[in-house]
Amino acid sequence: MSHKRLIISLIIMVSASFITLLYGGREIYLKEPPIPKAYITKDNHILFTEDQIKNGQKAWQSIGGQELGSVWGHGSYVAPDWSADWLHKEAVALQEIYSQKNFKKSFNQLDDEKKEIINTKVKLELRRNTYDKETGLFTLSKERSDAIKIVYNDYYKLFSSDKSYQNLREKYAIQENILPSDLRREQLLSFFFWSAWSCVTERPGEKISYTNNWPHDPLVGNTPTTSAFIWSFVSILFLIGGIGALVWYYASHEQQENIEPPKINFLKSITITPSMKSTLKYFYIVVLLFLLQAVFGIITAHYGVEGQAFYGFPLADYLPYSLTRTWHNQLGIFWIATAWLATGLFIAPLISGFEPKYQKLGVDFLFYCLIVIVLGSFIGQWFTIQQKLGFSANFWFGHQGYQYVDLGRFWQIFLFIGLILWLILMIRAIIPIFKKVEETKSIIFLFLISCVAIALFYGAGFMWGQTTHYARVEYWRWWVVHLWVEGFFEIFATTVISFLSVKLNLITPKFATKSILFSTFIFLIGGILGTFHHLYFTGTPTVILALGSSFSALEVVPLSVVGFEAYSNYKSVKDKDWIKPFKWPIYFFIAVAFWNLVGAGVFGFFINPPIALYYMQGLNTTPVHGHSALFGVYGFLGLGLMFFCLKILFPNKIISEKLMSYIFWSLNIGLAAMVLISLLPVGLIQLFHSINTGFWYARSVEVMQTDLVNFFKWLRVFGDSLFFIGILLLVWSMKYFTIKKRKKIVTKI
Repeated sequence: MSHKRLIISLIIMVSASFITLLYGGREIYLKEPPIPKAYITKDNHILFTEDQIKNGQKAWQSIGGQELGSVWGHGSYVAPDWSADWLHKEAVALQEIYSQKNFKKSFNQLDDEKKEIINTKVKLELRRNTYDKETGLFTLSKERSDAIKIVYNDYYKLFSSDKSYQNLREKYAIQENILPSDLRREQLLSFFFWSAWSCVTERPGEKISYTNNWPHDPLVGNTPTTSAFIWSFVSILFLIGGIGALVWYYASHEQQENIEPPKINFLKSITITPSMKSTLKYFYIVVLLFLLQAVFGIITAHYGVEGQAFYGFPLADYLPYSLTRTWHNQLGIFWIATAWLATGLFIAPLISGFEPKYQKLGVDFLFYCLIVIVLGSFIGQWFTIQQKLGFSANFWFGHQGYQYVDLGRFWQIFLFIGLILWLILMIRAIIPIFKKVEETKSIIFLFLISCVAIALFYGAGFMWGQTTHYARVEYWRWWVVHLWVEGFFEIFATTVISFLSVKLNLITPKFATKSILFSTFIFLIGGILGTFHHLYFTGTPTVILALGSSFSALEVVPLSVVGFEAYSNYKSVKDKDWIKPFKWPIYFFIAVAFWNLVGAGVFGFFINPPIALYYMQGLNTTPVHGHSALFGVYGFLGLGLMFFCLKILFPNKIISEKLMSYIFWSLNIGLAAMVLISLLPVGLIQLFHSINTGFWYARSVEVMQTDLVNFFKWLRVFGDSLFFIGILLLVWSMKYFTIKKRKKIVTKI
């Protein structure tokens, strides 16, 4: 297929995909679970109001939101999923109430026939939708009202300083008296009730709940829907078809020409500009933030065993779980994005050979803005978790409560402005290349398009407010997390690797351009609409399940195509002098290809089909995919790009082969051990209980605090330690990359 046909096909496909994505968003807005004006009993007693629920969403954000337990399966994994946990406890309380009312006995004392009668009544009561659109009221029976009060009192004590719940708080990694305000506690529980109510209440005219019968809980009638099975089978067909198309394409298109040594040594042909030198401090920050992320990751993982302390020290009094997990996640985004953005700033003048006026000033200014954003957002989040901010101040300067976009709205806006500034710096440095005759011009154009998308699509994070409906927030949040991080950064990465591979004569410009266009086409055809696979059970209609399952199966990893092609050529030229200096950056790119296939591909598809995610959403199978894809792909890519730039900046600096080998293999083996001997076994144990008993049980203390699960948690020490050693060696390696200041020469007269 020619370049022109590929470009036209890409434009048509992207346009159609975004139209469909927006259509899906419209359906979510129209069919989201309602928030009634009030939940009332038949005698007009008010239990919860709309204002309480919306303020409860604010209270939830103030304790860390998705960083402390989860809602609708999205969030952290030590504390329960509050929706599933509340729902099951309410059902159990209702069981007991009906049993006493009908048979004057405890439910456990009943025979099987009577238990079945009670369970049927519980299902009917919980699933019945009595919402009146005209009045905005939802009517509850007295029995259900009494059951709600039992759960409410239980949760009220959990989120206080009640000593009888201290042991449970420790197992959930919840700090003591996490919500000192009685009012905030009441509001929080209103939001939790609503999230649980949405999971079981049937959509008008249908026999499925607002969350497509998620979470799995046979007691309340939540079992997989027919659609979940059908679209899972369809997704497998899409996967097989996509693989077949990919194989057919590469079998039928022409092979690239034989690689010959470059006429001019790549390193010797480069002129280092002031702005390129100025990016060095970005890479120092990359390594520092990476180190801090690992430190907070170790603390966060340890909280899974010792919820309020770190080897006996009461660390949670100062840095509770919800805060360390927030910082761990946020630092991952910060250091990886910094590595990529710095690479862009470094490569732009390298591509064009042109240094715009004041480019160095812009690079320096952007760097200090980054420092302010990191420190400012961290300080705001600490004050939020310590309950020292009001709701408005929390939203603007503290913690939004949504994983990967936790930082307050002010810092979010600041970061967006920084990305726009970065885009301006990129454009002004790259534009001159289009006035020249350059064989890589097509690659550079695609690179520039990806830069524009990176800067602008982060703006999707402004599409929600403090009390925006949770289903809408999740829709837009995944625009940022999936489309921004996993989508356009992926294209950016593909073009950068391809450009560098061309310069190193690993692949030809013609082959690189075709590979980028085809890889972009393949990735985005699944990647854009694949956004929906995060939204199967977040208050969305069945159409989201259908679209998400089908197209997420087509997220064939594009970096593997270029990565493995580069590797095959690297093997044939690795002994050449012109390629030896870039051995380790290329190895990091090869690691990206491997983890893309394993982490994003294998482990991603493992949880993507609707029937799989129905049981696995919110289990430790999710961080298996998260760690192996986020660091394995984007982290290794960031490090590879960093070392590539550093090698160009310091062509005469030679790092010990042993040191680089230890760094590379410690990080790779450490990551593999962390995933395979700890996270995956815990996830599979949970999966067994999720299928066999129910999702609430898979996340419960009864499962997560067993000796077997704790054994696998402790096994993580091996992988984490090896990984951390790799980071320490990485920090040590940075001593090779310093620019010595010239000594002033004083001339005596």
